[in-house]
Amino acid sequence: MNTSVAQPVKRFHPGFWTTVFGLVFIPFCIVTVLRFYKGLGAVTHLSDKFPWGLWIGFDLLCGVGLAAGAFTLTAVVHLFNLKKFEPIVRPTILTGFLGYIFVITALMFDLGQPWRIWHAIVYWNPHSVMFEVAWCVMLYTTILAVEFAPVVLERFGFQTPVRIIHALITPLVIVGVLLSTLHQSSLGSLYLIVPSKLHPLWYSQLLPLFFFISAIGAGIGMVILESYLSKRAFGRQLEMDLLEPLARAMVVALGIYGLLRLQAIGRNHAFSAITDFTYEGRMFLVEFVLGVLLPVVMLSFRRLRTNPRWLVTGSFLAVLGFVVNRLNVSITGMEGAAGVRYVPSLAEIIISVGLVGFGMVAFALAVRYLKIFPEHPAVTEGGPEGS
Repeated sequence: MNTSVAQPVKRFHPGFWTTVFGLVFIPFCIVTVLRFYKGLGAVTHLSDKFPWGLWIGFDLLCGVGLAAGAFTLTAVVHLFNLKKFEPIVRPTILTGFLGYIFVITALMFDLGQPWRIWHAIVYWNPHSVMFEVAWCVMLYTTILAVEFAPVVLERFGFQTPVRIIHALITPLVIVGVLLSTLHQSSLGSLYLIVPSKLHPLWYSQLLPLFFFISAIGAGIGMVILESYLSKRAFGRQLEMDLLEPLARAMVVALGIYGLLRLQAIGRNHAFSAITDFTYEGRMFLVEFVLGVLLPVVMLSFRRLRTNPRWLVTGSFLAVLGFVVNRLNVSITGMEGAAGVRYVPSLAEIIISVGLVGFGMVAFALAVRYLKIFPEHPAVTEGGPEGS
């Protein structure tokens, strides 16, 4: 007689974020099929008058900029030899790598003929800024993949290639910093060719410099946000001894950026758009107050900077202001000359949200199955376990 007791069947209970992702995944698949079957016109509000919208302003410009923490942190650790920041290098590289995969995938949706994306490899046009950006993105994504490869190789016990990559890490970081500097600034150079179309609140000959400095500030803010979200999701400690110095660097970057922006607006005699409270002026104030003034003022005080809640709030505002800035440059600042008011379609929003969701899932899976973070005791709301 069989006396064994049947084991109870474990039921799958999806959490909140799993449910949200599932709800986004289905419309994402539907819109993807429509976009590649019927074309851009069937799912977007883009037109000949306004060909670049959310997928360029958010998916491309923000995706590349917010991944800037990767080259910033790797340079700090491997070039300036500040080894104390090494514990947050791996998650930062992972975020940067996923950010660039996000950008490349988004480009496949935005390009009218995505099957020709490889043309930049074969058909060279060295006089084109877009050609330079394409090559820099391809090369830097490859470097990020190589920098992240030891994490995967260690998981499967391949120590020899890990040692080879570690021996080459310094030249890889140098090349990566150069490539990042080139294409972060070149994204601003794209808009130098439209001085009569981009509103004077955003147009400047210094746009490449603005894009580069603001990417450093927002990239650092993204590193801090990533650490906080990892703490919430995976029960990790918040490395305040590492994040507080990063916040100081972010304040310096945003302060320099803000002063340069105000000088450029003065040279363009564009302050009247702000004082007259025009549509462009209001959008600029949202961008500048959220992304520059509040984070700089807030995190300039050590008492606030060393408080996790204020630190995360200031970093979030810096990232949010950065996103608004890129949308202002690519959308708000171009609407007046185009004579249209662009509002992204629901399908465009679904694709962007879906891609962000895939990135978050990929990050969570990497943290679960790979050694992304150093070993620390889990934390609860009251502090580390056992305290």
